[in-house]
Amino acid sequence: MFLMSLKGAMEKVIIIGTGCAGLTAAIYTARANLNPLVLEGREPGGQLTTTTLVENYPGFPEGIDGPELIMNMHQQAERFGARFRFGVVEAFEPATGYRRLQVDGEWLEAQTVIIASGASAKWLGLENESKFKGHGLTSCATCDGAFYRDVPVAVIGGGDTACEEAVFLTRFASKVYLIHRRDHLRASAILADRALTHPKIEPIWNTIATRYVGDAQGELEAVELLDLKTKERSRLAVKCVFIAIGHTPNTQPFRGKLEMDPNGYLLTRKGTQTNLPGVFAAGDVADPIYRQAVTAAGQGCAAAIDAERYLVDIDSARLEEVGTSLPLY
Repeated sequence: MFLMSLKGAMEKVIIIGTGCAGLTAAIYTARANLNPLVLEGREPGGQLTTTTLVENYPGFPEGIDGPELIMNMHQQAERFGARFRFGVVEAFEPATGYRRLQVDGEWLEAQTVIIASGASAKWLGLENESKFKGHGLTSCATCDGAFYRDVPVAVIGGGDTACEEAVFLTRFASKVYLIHRRDHLRASAILADRALTHPKIEPIWNTIATRYVGDAQGELEAVELLDLKTKERSRLAVKCVFIAIGHTPNTQPFRGKLEMDPNGYLLTRKGTQTNLPGVFAAGDVADPIYRQAVTAAGQGCAAAIDAERYLVDIDSARLEEVGTSLPLY
């Protein structure tokens, strides 16, 4: 039996996140007349809001600015009746028959929850870092590599992702510097060998970046480096720096409540459903592999359909329960 909240109206659907996954889920659930409540957290719009031009999202032959794409999706969801609220999810409780979310100190309740809170790229935390994001500093080679044809670029990192992105960038860049703070890569042997034997890739060992340097237009033109062994400082001329030191899925409120992999990404089964019925996950919060706008949108669509079907099923179960309790004449 599904219990109803003691605190007034319960939401049918609460969507956490307003990146491509969350907004697509909002569009689909709103069109299904589910009146979704969409929560915008600390990074409204997700990682696309830091991308100046998106060229690989279908339907835009000339490309589209990342913030504009997000704004269009936001307006589309609103047009169909989605409601938006700024708030950070602080806690989650799997109550019997419904789900509870603590948002900025207030408890909200819903029959279904779609978690599309994304993953935040890890950055170096340098003093002048934020102003160069989208202007020669990025965390996604697949998204932005094609903008840097026939120019030198750098990748910072030493794991599988760094090696994969360095090799990918050789399709476009004239040279790829692979900067790592140690004297060997942490990547798997096959990926490390692929990167280190590529004629376009030059490793820079035992080195960290200390400062980004921009030109008169505010675009990145170089990165200042520190050799950790010799303590020598140098300046490396590159047009873009790709940070590849990993991502952190935004799943903190759900730890211990929902199944995750060792890195904190939500695990799904039967489509987008988590281990808890009525709770679904879409986009980068459950996808450590592809992390693309178009795959996130597709997963948001799937989560919305899964949530809609779940609601139909529990409504049918209620009707059957009521029917069996009626007197027979």
